[in-house]
Formats: sequence, C-alpha cells, structure tokens
Amino acid sequence: MTVIFIGPQGSGKGTQIELLRRVISEKDPARRVVDIQTGRRFRALAAKHETFAERKISETLDTGALQPDFLTHILWGQAMIDQLDPKSHLLIDGFPRTVMQADVLDDAFDFFDRKQVHVMNLDTPEATVRQRMYERARADDTTDSIETRLRWYREDTIPVLNFYRTRPDTVVHDLVGTDSIDGVHQQILTALTLII
Repeated sequence: MTVIFIGPQGSGKGTQIELLRRVISEKDPARRVVDIQTGRRFRALAAKHETFAERKISETLDTGALQPDFLTHILWGQAMIDQLDPKSHLLIDGFPRTVMQADVLDDAFDFFDRKQVHVMNLDTPEATVRQRMYERARADDTTDSIETRLRWYREDTIPVLNFYRTRPDTVVHDLVGTDSIDGVHQQILTALTLII
C-alpha cells in the first residue's frame, strides 16, 4: 500500500499517519510500514545546528519557506533506499509539495515497483489550520511563517492534487479535515477499506 497525505500544515497529517501506521501494522504484521515525514526530518536536522546545511535549514524553517528540492529529494530518497522494498507499505507526509517533486517521486515509484497510489487530501480551511498552528505553539509557527506556508500550499501544493487526479492507478480521497481526529481516521480507514 502506498499512501500520500496532502494538506496544509496544521491539517493533522502527522497524527493521521501515526494512527494509520498502527492499524496497518496490526493487520499486516509481516510487512514493514515505512513512514516518511520530511518535516520531521528537516526539524531533526535543524536541531543539530552543527553544519552549514543544518544551520541554513534552521533559518529557513523559522521563515516558513519551502526547503530546496534537492534537500527534500535527498531526505526522502535516502529514507527509501534505507528502508523500502516493493512489499513494504509506504506512508508519505511532507512531499511532494510541488508538481516537480511529484514527477521525481513517480521515478522512485517506478524504481520500487509501486503502481497503485492513494492520496489522502485533508481538505481543511485556512482559518482552521491557522488556529491549530497557533495553538500547538511550535517554535517555527510564527505569524509570518504560518502565512508563508499557507501561501505556498495554495500556490505550489494544490496543483499536486490535480496532478494526482489525472495520474493512472491513483485515487485521490477528499477528506473532511474539520472532522475530529477519530472522524478523519475513520474516513481514511473507509477509503482504504481497512475498517476495524
């Protein structure tokens, strides 16, 4: 199973990936579940703050700007090389954020013999995710960075959904992101026919 989570920051993608990972692990314990969240990987690098790259990532995280494509590709590409095979389940959050990244990810899918793709679109209004980001009080959730991230989501990531709506062997599931955490989780399990 290959599942990509798309939604603005604050839509609950990380929470939903964790809930889905648990269900899949319980239902199919013999297979590895590879969970790649690039935001978490970038924050881990920024926290080290030792190399030039780590310091630069830290600075750009604080502004809410998109990280360069080459860094994004390296992070998820290395995670795939280290952990993924055609029999593994794959859960993705944090990429692709642009259509160009989606093209590169398609190359990876071909390499790892992954055809069928499910895209979970956590459709959540900006006012809702803005409030959630303020409430979670993460260090990089400043007013400016939140507005920057919402803007690049509108301009760069929403076109990715259109890319996946026309991609063969792909199903985009439009979810009600304002539902409760359990409500969204149930929507995902229904979409993937994994109802407990």
